[in-house]
Amino acid sequence: MPKRLLIITYYWPPAGGSGVQRWLKFAKYLREFGWEPVIYTAENPEAPAYDSKLVNEVPSGIEVMRRKVWEPYNLFRLVTGAKGQKFGAGLASVGKQKKGFLSKAAIWIRGNFFIPDARMFWIRPSVKFLSKYLLNNPVDAIVSTGPPHSTHLIARRVSKKAATPWLADFRDPWTNIDFFDELMPSRLVTAIHKRLEKKVLTQASKVVTVTNGWANDFSKLANVHIDVVQNGFDPEDFESVKVTLDPDFTLTHIGTLSPNRNCNMLWQVLGKWVKSNPLFAKHFRLKFVGSVDSTAYNAIEANGLLPFSEFFGYLPHAEAIKMQMQSAVLLLLVNNSPNALGIQTGKVFEYMAAKRPILAIGPACGNTHDLIEETKSGVFADFSSPKEVEKGIEVIWEMYQNKFVGFEPEGFAKYSRKTLTQRFARILDAMVSK
Repeated sequence: MPKRLLIITYYWPPAGGSGVQRWLKFAKYLREFGWEPVIYTAENPEAPAYDSKLVNEVPSGIEVMRRKVWEPYNLFRLVTGAKGQKFGAGLASVGKQKKGFLSKAAIWIRGNFFIPDARMFWIRPSVKFLSKYLLNNPVDAIVSTGPPHSTHLIARRVSKKAATPWLADFRDPWTNIDFFDELMPSRLVTAIHKRLEKKVLTQASKVVTVTNGWANDFSKLANVHIDVVQNGFDPEDFESVKVTLDPDFTLTHIGTLSPNRNCNMLWQVLGKWVKSNPLFAKHFRLKFVGSVDSTAYNAIEANGLLPFSEFFGYLPHAEAIKMQMQSAVLLLLVNNSPNALGIQTGKVFEYMAAKRPILAIGPACGNTHDLIEETKSGVFADFSSPKEVEKGIEVIWEMYQNKFVGFEPEGFAKYSRKTLTQRFARILDAMVSK
């Protein structure tokens, strides 16, 4: 008889974007390790994108409960005139548009009046609904996954009422997230966040995050043990995909290119190369899948790279996989932020599974640097060193000219979603056996 696991997640298909993948994939494989997932999610989420094809990956017969959530974003869009803009998803603007006064004011209001996040109005009705549901439909454990961290506050109350073990899964940090300061929280609001964060860390039966660096950061905040289960890749996403490798030197970035992920140094070096190296300019192409902040767009334009660039916006996950597999090189930019050493974006694992060389730019000796070195999956350059960035481009260009002979990433199979689900299931087993 499988154990039942209530998963509280704001993001679930048909919502798209990176926030969906982790628990969609865990849910896909949990049954193989003795756990039956039960999903509680938002009926009308403010998702960065929608991907109807992801619905096909939801396990057959899984119970999915959806409840409406009221959020302030439609009001913000009305006030700011930012029609179609997604708030709260890395705070990236789109194309050439910069954040105006009204947008900044909206972000300040969001940061100081909606605690822990704009989904705060989902907490009380969710606690009421789930507490009643569990009376007749008990589960063996509860998982909350954030951000948004309102999910943890829901789980905290429900777990206490139902006397059920609870695991808090942090896909990203809370107060240590790269854009926390951009929300312009007051000292009082920051203190409230830290108090709530510490309560979650100390009251959850188990806490899990995605990198060793972030696990250390959380441990320092609350003096508790943090388990690490990385993000990963699903081999089934790649097995039947057939593509033709781009003949040009395509450099493809997948995902949101936010302000602190933008690397002006890279665009400057690439701009210099297209002007000074005719052969490079003939073959060079830049491709961007996902939203691109105005800071990056304008820097690309200023360095004469727009004629070489294509902007695709959000693509369904399956199409993004195809683009990764056909690209000559995959570009990975690590956020230049205080928590940079602990960052290991979910897409780096899919980059490795695509078996295309990675040009990674970020902090030396961080978790991403270690992963690239461990798997021999590409070239890493320190984002504080112009010489390293230029050397990285030089090395990857030489690899292209040599048709990538000898390139073969290794040791990344342990990051398959199925293997990681087994690890998560063992943590759950240990939690409920106490």
